[in-house]
Amino acid sequence: MNPITTIAQIGQYEGQAVRLRGWLYNKRSSGKIHFLQLRDGTGVIQCVVVKAEVDEQVFEQSAALTQESSVIVTGIVKADTRSALGYEVQVQTMTPLGESVEYPITLKEHGVDFLMDHRHLWIRTPRQRAILKIRAEIERAMQLFLDNDGFTRVDPPVITPSSAEGTTELFHIKYFDEDAYLTQSGQMYMEAAAMALGKVYSMGPAFRAEKSKTRRHLIEFWMIEPEMAFYEHEDNLRLQEQFVSYVVKHVLDNCEVELHVLERDTSKLETVLAPFPRMSYDEAIKWLQSRGHDLKWGDDFGAPHETELAAQFDRPVFIERYPTAIKAFYMQPDASRPEVVLCADMLAPEGYGEIIGGSQRIHDYNLMAQRFKEHHLPEEAYRWYLELRQWGSVPHSGFGIGLERTVAWICGLEHVREANPFPRTLYRLYP
Repeated sequence: MNPITTIAQIGQYEGQAVRLRGWLYNKRSSGKIHFLQLRDGTGVIQCVVVKAEVDEQVFEQSAALTQESSVIVTGIVKADTRSALGYEVQVQTMTPLGESVEYPITLKEHGVDFLMDHRHLWIRTPRQRAILKIRAEIERAMQLFLDNDGFTRVDPPVITPSSAEGTTELFHIKYFDEDAYLTQSGQMYMEAAAMALGKVYSMGPAFRAEKSKTRRHLIEFWMIEPEMAFYEHEDNLRLQEQFVSYVVKHVLDNCEVELHVLERDTSKLETVLAPFPRMSYDEAIKWLQSRGHDLKWGDDFGAPHETELAAQFDRPVFIERYPTAIKAFYMQPDASRPEVVLCADMLAPEGYGEIIGGSQRIHDYNLMAQRFKEHHLPEEAYRWYLELRQWGSVPHSGFGIGLERTVAWICGLEHVREANPFPRTLYRLYP
């Protein structure tokens, strides 16, 4: 029996008969020849059905195939320089499997709302497949980098009694007779794990009940959150720039076909090499003020400010040492300037904004206890976090990187919703 192969591996079988299993992406006919564009999840290949070379039943079956019908095709693999893949299949036999009736997504332009209503089908198209493949490679690269650098993956809970940021943008749920929330971050649990394992990271979903409709925000998104014992601010920044440089290079090395499908200008990714430029918050405020922005020291930056700051550079830039008052309670103050904290946001170029937020964490018990009082944090929910500073506390740091924003930047997407297989936005819970 002829071997079963995938389209991605078709080049191994030139001149041989193989079986392909997939779905009809598109079809055109030229007299007594049918040209079938078959996809199988690993790629798309042209399968040629010549009436004079197959049984009449096979030719009729190919004529009857509709878009997204599933089929098994047997044929000879032939080199074809006109194909982007470099090969085509000369069909011998065909076995239709599942009929597709009035497939809703045709090869024409559709509105975004229509496509999002049919997201379960939209992901079959070459562009969406390319994005999902790149997303998977980005996740793979992140894990490879961290695993090879001595990190241990630890999975924090999704249901928590508290918020790492101390904000009100939480999804409230009932945990039997108690109040609980969907996690905004696994950071606190990673800090505990770092005291046990040294260097740790988590990968998982996070939830923000933000009523935001910008192209950078999702309600449910994925975060990768490393935490490192004995790492101070400078150690943290060095790790971040090495991490991001590695991820971008991995995608360039392993996703050439997918980046081509997306028409991504890869020259803009090839410059993403450590070290990354840095600006202090003070410098950033003065720079924005000099360009007419109505900002004063102590204001936070919005998307337009981040875009303009990042546009000066051909790679991500760190904005570091923000005012203590506008950052999270757990961030370590600068010893020489306690009005600012040892933190940094990494802004991606090309208008994609913040992809990483990180800081050195407070390790002193008394200072953290003071922050608890200042921020009115409920001790019953946070006691364990404070206790981490009571038994063998050490300087430590960490960061969180948003997966969808990173995917959107590397892929060159207009909206972060395409970076998630089934995005949850302000007005979308279906499919």
